[in-house]
Amino acid sequence: MIVLLALTQQIVLIPFFLRYLGHETLSAWLTIFAAGSLVQAADPGLHAWSLNRFLSFKSRGDCDRRTRSYFAGILLLFIGVVAGLVCLIGILLMLVNPADVLGFRNEPKFDLAFAIVTLGLATTLPVNLASSLFRARGLYGRVVAVQAWGTGFGQIAQVIAVFLTGDLLMMALAFVLGQVGVSAFILFSDLKLHFPFLSRYPRRVSWAWTKAQFAGAFPFGIMNFAEVGMSYLSVLLVGALVSDRAAIAQWVLTRTVSNFLRGLCYQFSLPIAAELGHDHAVGARDSLRALYAKGLFVVTFTVSLITGGLLSFWREFFELWTTGNIPYDATLAIVLIGGTCLVTPATFAMSYASYSNRGTLLLWTKSLQIAIFFGLALFLIPALGPLGAAISLTSGDILAQLGILFSVLLVQTLKSPLRHAALLFGMMLAVVGAGLAMGAAARYIVPGTGFVRLVLQCCIWLAGIALIASPLTSRALRNRLIQSIPH
Repeated sequence: MIVLLALTQQIVLIPFFLRYLGHETLSAWLTIFAAGSLVQAADPGLHAWSLNRFLSFKSRGDCDRRTRSYFAGILLLFIGVVAGLVCLIGILLMLVNPADVLGFRNEPKFDLAFAIVTLGLATTLPVNLASSLFRARGLYGRVVAVQAWGTGFGQIAQVIAVFLTGDLLMMALAFVLGQVGVSAFILFSDLKLHFPFLSRYPRRVSWAWTKAQFAGAFPFGIMNFAEVGMSYLSVLLVGALVSDRAAIAQWVLTRTVSNFLRGLCYQFSLPIAAELGHDHAVGARDSLRALYAKGLFVVTFTVSLITGGLLSFWREFFELWTTGNIPYDATLAIVLIGGTCLVTPATFAMSYASYSNRGTLLLWTKSLQIAIFFGLALFLIPALGPLGAAISLTSGDILAQLGILFSVLLVQTLKSPLRHAALLFGMMLAVVGAGLAMGAAARYIVPGTGFVRLVLQCCIWLAGIALIASPLTSRALRNRLIQSIPH
């Protein structure tokens, strides 16, 4: 649900915003949105670290007491992080004019809207702690549902604000109020309803305990920044280094669909990663090995199938989506969407590493990924524009995540890592290729232009894929195929 609402925020609403705001103001809003999302990614790893701690308490006889004590202490650290972040943003806003740095001098109220979004979203960071507790106790669906309702109401408020005022500041206020409101409800109402044993107030903590928590969380903070922060930071870099406002919108919109694909992969991986983390904790090696091989194969197959459809019809959709006001870049789309699909096995491996507390491996891998991105981006973005940002992000993913994180975990986990990798990437190539071939056939069968043509093409594509995959409806065949996956 959250992934679909994120898709609504960044895809479904774009034509509406483009019509009533224009591409200059839309570029400004997308840049502000990226800055706010970057602030939300500023959690220094405490979210994932606390999740691992809550999971470890579940095997203890005094689980609730330990959870209450730890939650009260870590909440104080979250409050401290928010206070520090608000002070840092406030100082930067006094020293630097965001409109000048990001190239929106002619956009009225840009600086005020930028400040409201970044400072407002900084105050929502403690909801990550609540989310980790809900997830550890098997109630993650509850917190996701609440966040989904809040996001949905916020999007309705944005539409109303844009329709009635066409004002960037009112749009920013509507967005922030929705985020802050749902975070306050989770922290002050829903959390106490589901976990009545929690303390109402944060407890005092020692410096030694605080240092230990930040040290344990540090690798997860690096992972969080590399996985989420860099994607949004790239928007700010493109805004600062590229003068063409249409190019900025082009980059943000194309990156949106690749983020959607990555988000789907992450959501598909989460429930499997939780089981893998449990098997790792109890030392069930045989179960872990079989589940890792099957889960990795199924998630990669699913993402590859979606990628084949996206690459087949992304151009037609993009042109209809933006009503031709923003130029389409085929190379940019292939690098971002194809690169996201290619590193799907690494995204799955990252989810497993997070649930099995592989802090050192995540630290080195994600640090290398960040270094590769910045090393390339500072040279490639001024030279190639958005394509340079895409190459920088994808290169870091492939070299660090796929080359190290995925490879190390595959060798450590499976008995036949080379056979499994060969099957995995061979399957990925075949599925994406079949999707592209079916897309070419659909375009040949249905000529013309426009929305109706695109819908008919997509229907033919889905029917063709369903026909190809129809043998998989046989449970016996599915079981034989699953059992044949090398592990």
